[in-house]
Amino acid sequence: MAQNKSAKEKSAKEEAAEQKSAEVNDDGSNTNGRAQQGATRAGDANAEEAEAAADDVEDKASDEREAAGEGEDDDVPAPEEVKAASEVPGEPVTQELEFPTYPAESFTHDELGFEEDEVLAMYQNMLLQRRFEERCRQQYQQQNISGFLHLYIGQEAVSTGSVNAIRHGEDSVITAYRDHGLGLAMGLDPGACMAELFGKATGTTNGKGGSMHFFDREKRFFGGHGIVGAGVPLGAGIAFAHQYRGDEEVCLCFFGDGAVQQGAFHEAMNLAGLYDLPVVMICENNQYGMGTHIERAAANPDLYQHAHSYDLPGAVANGQDVFSVNKAVSDHVEMAREGQPSLLEVRTYRYQGHSISDPANYRAEGELEAQQANDAIIRLKKYILDEDLSDDDTLDEMDEEARQTVLDAIEFAEESDLPDESALYENVYAEEDYPFLA
Repeated sequence: MAQNKSAKEKSAKEEAAEQKSAEVNDDGSNTNGRAQQGATRAGDANAEEAEAAADDVEDKASDEREAAGEGEDDDVPAPEEVKAASEVPGEPVTQELEFPTYPAESFTHDELGFEEDEVLAMYQNMLLQRRFEERCRQQYQQQNISGFLHLYIGQEAVSTGSVNAIRHGEDSVITAYRDHGLGLAMGLDPGACMAELFGKATGTTNGKGGSMHFFDREKRFFGGHGIVGAGVPLGAGIAFAHQYRGDEEVCLCFFGDGAVQQGAFHEAMNLAGLYDLPVVMICENNQYGMGTHIERAAANPDLYQHAHSYDLPGAVANGQDVFSVNKAVSDHVEMAREGQPSLLEVRTYRYQGHSISDPANYRAEGELEAQQANDAIIRLKKYILDEDLSDDDTLDEMDEEARQTVLDAIEFAEESDLPDESALYENVYAEEDYPFLA
């Protein structure tokens, strides 16, 4: 019974082979006109013809499947060339690497194309960031601010120098959780920023984001992200959107030195290099990932050298000099507009602990004071006075103005209302009407 069943289930290949063998003429030719070629032994001729016939049957079946819509897509292009097997060079591989550097006090405002009033505007914005953060610390201690609070004191030259290298309202910026300074540098309203910290409805995200989630779509400032390294792939995605639209805009993607140890950073770097995304990856290396110094966290603390792994340009700049930062970012923004992504490490220093609850006892004695001797605001003030761009009285007035702006922001936040309960579902779903709220 099993033998009869097996005979009935003879495969299409076997039937075709038998049919094809029967069609061979006495002179060795084939009724289909296909010559028997390539056999290594004369006795294999019929077997080869049978195999060819079986292939014909399979090709016919494939054609039928394709006609029924089950075949491969005709639009899929054929490979341009057959890829060769992997080969290993016979000689040692050597390569010379070059990474540009941007040291402090190497550039002037004239060289960078800044007018006197633009230099003063940068100084005033750096003052605003510093005074804002100082008051944030005070308001947290007074319990007007709760939750996480990561201060930007000491890093103001990074944000200010960077955003003065892009086209405001066109280019995009995204950062991590230490986002107050960069938000203010991008032109976010200080009152809205303080209201966000107070959890008020007038905040940048209507009081629901808090310290780590400043956001302003009109300013092209896309956060503020609380997870270490999580904003880096988003930055690559924003750059991909710019590329897809063909708008010649770029994205500055900021992250800390701790994020470089995350897989998301390397995935985003790989995609940036693979697709030539218009993005400048900017690592704000403030020396510490929470309480761990970079030399204890990274096998190679020269973080800019990671660029080489993805065949991208890399560079390092002094983050305590606003002009050095500006020059570095300007150069890399220009490359990004031409479709060349890059990695820029900016070496800076945070004066406060990782967050407001961190006493920073892990620092060596005298370390903070040594860093404060290179304070970016003091350096820029000295430059302004040395270049006769302004005088002490005017700079003092600018400082007072910054302090008053922050006091006004606090008053605005105090007088603002908390979000209504109905706002709980806003900016969560696409629909405007929610049946479950009825």
